[in-house]
Amino acid sequence: MSESMMSVTSLNTKIKSLLEATFMHTMVEGEVASVTYHTSGHLYFSIKDKSSAIKCVMWRSSVSRMKFRIEKGMNIVVEGSVSVYTPRGEYQFQTVRIEPYGQGALALAYEQLKSKLKDKGYFDTHSKKPIPKYIHKIVLVTAQNSAGLHDMLKIIQKRWALVEVIIVDVLVQGKIAGQKIAHGLAYADTLGADVVIVGRGGGSSEDLWAFNEECVADALFAMQTPVVSAVGHEVDVMISDYVADLRAATPSSAIEMILPDCNELLYTLDENISRFKAIIGQKLEGFAHESSYHLRILLKASPRRKIEEVQKEFRQTREAFVRYMGYRLEHEHGTLPRLLSQYTLVMENLMKQKSAHLHFMQKQLTLHNPKAQCQKGWSQTSIDAKRVELCEIQSQQTFILEDEFTKIEALCLKRY
Repeated sequence: MSESMMSVTSLNTKIKSLLEATFMHTMVEGEVASVTYHTSGHLYFSIKDKSSAIKCVMWRSSVSRMKFRIEKGMNIVVEGSVSVYTPRGEYQFQTVRIEPYGQGALALAYEQLKSKLKDKGYFDTHSKKPIPKYIHKIVLVTAQNSAGLHDMLKIIQKRWALVEVIIVDVLVQGKIAGQKIAHGLAYADTLGADVVIVGRGGGSSEDLWAFNEECVADALFAMQTPVVSAVGHEVDVMISDYVADLRAATPSSAIEMILPDCNELLYTLDENISRFKAIIGQKLEGFAHESSYHLRILLKASPRRKIEEVQKEFRQTREAFVRYMGYRLEHEHGTLPRLLSQYTLVMENLMKQKSAHLHFMQKQLTLHNPKAQCQKGWSQTSIDAKRVELCEIQSQQTFILEDEFTKIEALCLKRY
């Protein structure tokens, strides 16, 4: 074999030494062409530009430190070194860190998680629990010695010192802070509080990042107790703010939002007492007038009152009648003899007239009495029980002739 000739293994070994020594701690920018998150935890992907592509790998230890997930079509900057797999003569870019091109990793991770949780319904309004109007027990999930906790306790003492406060001490900054906050929220949900406040004071995006962790969002969404997110300053908006039932700009404002001001409440109570006294006074006065009116109606309509009124009216009528009769008797006493004389004269004249009329009627009765006429030789003729004159009887006509004692049926043989 010629001295200039080498084996495949030797060539690949020299290429490996050359490439790995030359391309150490290199940064490469490109578009994600393919990506696979393996079940082992490793990340396999490739990046490309207009003319070529390169395979990349990131081991599980480095993947666990990433705040976001890469997706196909995303422009990224990878940092690492070139490695060669000698048995197959293949090389790839061994990545230790990935950053989105032109955008911070935290900002991208924030947007990715926000979009994911929105699709899962974590931000839906209908899933938000109402904050109770009257709070007797409150749980504060935050760092034990933080300025945010100090501010909240100070305002609680000022506004509503009657509330029972429970503090759940958790880490609010660092790599494991998200898990600690999630565990603290789960524990707070078991304490039977009316509301839970989770949060901390201000800081940088990295300091506040624990409240953007997915585990914190899951814990917030799973809670049965109403929860308020109060992280950082007013300009800081965390993932926890979207998932919680209520978002407060600062820890201090969270207390002001959910607890009443005792001074305002006392002032309101004084106003209500004065207003209620006035209303009750008006009502009582109205009821008194109404009761008096109904009492008068009842007395007026009572049977005893009716009887008394009838008796009074009867007495008045009787007295009026006695007076009137006395007056009439007194007035008519002088005219009574004259009226009696006139009455006697009228009655005598009337008796004379009636006596003369009676005498006249007796004469008429005697004159027209059929019995009296029969005594003088007169009789009565009739045909078919109807009285007729003799001149009315025709020849050969049968008729009845009768007087007081006798009745004869006769036949007219001939008229003259």
